[in-house]
Amino acid sequence: MMQEENEEPRRTTDETRPDEVDTEKRTETESGAKSLPEQLEEARKTIDGLKDQLLRKAAEFENYKRRSETERLEFVRYANERLLGSLLPILDDLHRSLKAGSDAHDFDSFFRGVELIATKFGKALEAQGLVPFSSSGKPFDVDFHDALMQVQREDVPPHTVIEEVERGYMLHEKVFRHAKVVVSATHDPQKDNGDAE
Repeated sequence: MMQEENEEPRRTTDETRPDEVDTEKRTETESGAKSLPEQLEEARKTIDGLKDQLLRKAAEFENYKRRSETERLEFVRYANERLLGSLLPILDDLHRSLKAGSDAHDFDSFFRGVELIATKFGKALEAQGLVPFSSSGKPFDVDFHDALMQVQREDVPPHTVIEEVERGYMLHEKVFRHAKVVVSATHDPQKDNGDAE
């Protein structure tokens, strides 16, 4: 029992004596820990540094957006540059052909010259991915053809393209221009009988 009287009562971890608090404060200050005003000043400097970084990043992002928009506009503006460069020699050929046709009135030479220019023009378009597709003799397809008119024909099946008025073109795998065509219609004997009366 004697031992129990000499022992100090146990304290919880939250309980501290006033003389221990002073000792802890002295120990922190002496060991180099910063006082509350110093910590506050350091936090303010950190906040100011982070604000500055944020403003710089925001400015960099705005500059990036502006630069990207300018580059995009330039790309769109000059997107056809290569195509136009490939068409200029054809235009030059047309001018030379017209000049030669006006100087010498040789129709056959003029026709062959224009034919060569048309071939060169077609190759320039094909190099850009624009290729014609043929329609004559094929079944009418709304995905590829625009019917201008129907003509009754007994020698071909109904709904067959019998004449290509304007050629259709594909740009890579997409229909660029529908072919304008004349389509065969079904033969209507009643209409023929009505016309005979």
